[in-house]
Amino acid sequence: QVQVVESGGGSVQAGGSLRLSCTVSGLTFSTYHMGWFRQAPGKEREGVSCISPSGAYKYYADSVKGRFTVSRDNAKNTLYLQMNSLKPEDTAMYYCAVGYYSGQYWATESNYNYWGQGTQVTVSS
Repeated sequence: QVQVVESGGGSVQAGGSLRLSCTVSGLTFSTYHMGWFRQAPGKEREGVSCISPSGAYKYYADSVKGRFTVSRDNAKNTLYLQMNSLKPEDTAMYYCAVGYYSGQYWATESNYNYWGQGTQVTVSS
């Protein structure tokens, strides 16, 4: 049984930082592409970042480039998202997803098979 568990969310002031973690079990983590998505109240879920199995390829939404960094530790079956210079518009539920693809269409949700329950990030101005 595959389990995807996010952690690290919380409330911070604008300009602050948070690091999200996502631990995966029940599959060979090192062979899967991993993604971060987020959904703000009243909005559709959107792709934030994606990383290839080896970590060699990384993708970011334009809205987070230069502020967020995705990484993974395959020995620990864990995905990370370091979020710096947070803005109120980053407020959302953040989801971790396990997938088979990380190319041009990395932000397409149908490319991901397993999802976590999400962790809330709230940024106040």
